[in-house]
Amino acid sequence: MTSAPDIDLARVHDDVGKTQGARLLVDRVWPRGVSKGDLDLDDWIKEVAPSSDLRKWFGHDADKWEEFRRRYRAELDENEEAVERCLAWCRRGPIILLYGAKDRDHNQAVVLREHLRERLAQEDAT
Repeated sequence: MTSAPDIDLARVHDDVGKTQGARLLVDRVWPRGVSKGDLDLDDWIKEVAPSSDLRKWFGHDADKWEEFRRRYRAELDENEEAVERCLAWCRRGPIILLYGAKDRDHNQAVVLREHLRERLAQEDAT
């Protein structure tokens, strides 16, 4: 039985030095203004990010949030390999999903955390 791990969210520009957990970048493209040497990562799981078409359509427009969530969840349901890679990290302990978006409430990491928590809860129930 898996106990629900902590899944924290942080912008790549945040200071997460005191936060415990594996650091997973979940953007499809490398975030602007951050050098690869400066971002301390355990994994970059770009395949779990929204498709380029969905990302461009959304454009971080909060008015499109609910539809974005629905479409991205559908993509996650079809992307078992990348989701499983995230779940494997979750099963080991706390994780931090890192993203580059400025909007902390309307980004893919929010939806991904929700999805991962649901999947882990399903595992616990079986």
